[in-house]
This record gives sequence, C-alpha cells and structure tokens, in this order.
Amino acid sequence: MQVFLHPSARKYLERLNADNRERIKKALKGLEKEPPDGDIRPYEGNPGIWRLKVGGYRVLYKIETGDTILATHIEPRGQAYTKKTKSKRGKK
Repeated sequence: MQVFLHPSARKYLERLNADNRERIKKALKGLEKEPPDGDIRPYEGNPGIWRLKVGGYRVLYKIETGDTILATHIEPRGQAYTKKTKSKRGKK
C-alpha cells in the first residue's frame, strides 16, 4: 500500500513541531504494512472513511484503490470529530 497526503493535510503536517510531525509520519508508514499498524477504526457517519489515532491527533483517510490510501485530514483530536463532508472540499 502507498499513502498519499492531500495538499492541505501535507501543509498541516509541515506546520507541526518536529516531534509530532515525525510521530505522524511513522504512523502513516504503519498504514503501508499488511495488515496496517496503528489504532484504526471506521470514522462514524462516513462510510469508507477511516480514522488513525496518533497521540492527540487524528488522521482521516480513505482507501482510493486496492493499494492507495489518501490521507485527507490531519487534525487535533477535538477538531477531527466535527462533521466532515465526504469530499475534501471542507467542513459542513
């Protein structure tokens, strides 16, 4: 599996401090394994969206094809559980 970051998720990741950035990058690498590593659960209310817990942050992603993952959101825990739309166009 390959993990790709949506441009806004990449931008958010680059703004984090080095410790959190490296921890999230390591967790994203864990998604590439078979079976994936990490605290992964379906994102309630949005079929096809998954949640990866990384400390106080949440990575929301979807499986684009059989071997491609698109991480659409990287957010602090409190913001990640606000309602998201099915596309990356923003919040409802």
